[in-house]
Amino acid sequence: MALQFTDQTAREAIESGKIVVIDFWATWCGPCIKLGPIVEELAEKYPDVTIGKLNIDENDEIASEQRVRNIPTVLFFKNGELKERSVGLVSLQALEDKLNKVIAE
Repeated sequence: MALQFTDQTAREAIESGKIVVIDFWATWCGPCIKLGPIVEELAEKYPDVTIGKLNIDENDEIASEQRVRNIPTVLFFKNGELKERSVGLVSLQALEDKLNKVIAE
C-alpha cells in the first residue's frame, strides 16, 4: 500500500538514502485520481521500495523544492538524489521502467 506523505515524512524518506517514489497529486486533478490506483499497484509489486503520495494542496514545500509544476508528477529518488521524473498520466509499465532503471543504478 502506498504511504501518505507529508513534507516532513517525504523529506525523511528521501534523506534515508533508500529508493523513494513520490506521487505529487491533488484531489481536484482528474489525471491524478486516475494515476492513484496505478501507484498503489506499483507499491504492491515493489514492497521493498518506499512508495507514497503527497497532496500538494496540503504539503507544498517538497513540490516547490523539486520544481513540480504540473501534476500528476512522480519523482524517483535514490541516495537522497532525484534520479527520474514522470509527468502526467502514465501506465504502470512506464513507472516500472523508470523504477527499474533507478534500482539498477
